[in-house]
Amino acid sequence: MKMRTFLKARTGDWGKPTRKPRIEPANETLELQPGRVQCSALFSFVAYESVTLGEANQMLMAWGHKMGALNRGNQGAICHALMHEGKPVAVTTASNLIAGVVGNCDWMKRENTIELSRLCAARGGLCRVALRLWREFVFPALGYEYAVSYQDADLHNGNTYRFDGWERVGKSRSGTDTRSGRPGRNKYVWQWPPRKNPNKQCVYAGAVNMQQSEP
Repeated sequence: MKMRTFLKARTGDWGKPTRKPRIEPANETLELQPGRVQCSALFSFVAYESVTLGEANQMLMAWGHKMGALNRGNQGAICHALMHEGKPVAVTTASNLIAGVVGNCDWMKRENTIELSRLCAARGGLCRVALRLWREFVFPALGYEYAVSYQDADLHNGNTYRFDGWERVGKSRSGTDTRSGRPGRNKYVWQWPPRKNPNKQCVYAGAVNMQQSEP
């Protein structure tokens, strides 16, 4: 089964790109077409497919993601959906970092880190499936050393990332969202792959310059 992606990297072996992909601008005009997936009969039951940011946002809104649609100005995203019998049941989006560095986690910079900016599913349990597919097949093809994701510390216990092998390397509190006026929140910082000796100082409080960097 071939996984269609937005990746523009030239690759030799799958998962070993020679350069980072270009994140395409958002296209909000396309509408979700659940029955469009073309697969052989063997693989038509479940698939993990690339989708547009517009389609991903429709899923996020339909499934009631707490942070809503992913809107970062002109910045696009690399989006994929888990499909079951041609219908989307989970979605992932990957975005460039807003700030140059992930808080006090100074080993994660815009140049070597991609953010898993949204993870959402139509029902419980499927986020774990989508997360594993993303880190096994999408992340290795992006050409980054690290992936980071922010999880609301007041809403989630962290098991989704913990059971998938991610490492919690810090806790932060964002400032007020300057675009929506949404108040700041406490967030856990999760990293893939885990480090043997993570920076123990990567626990900080107060407003940070990453108001938009939250799944």
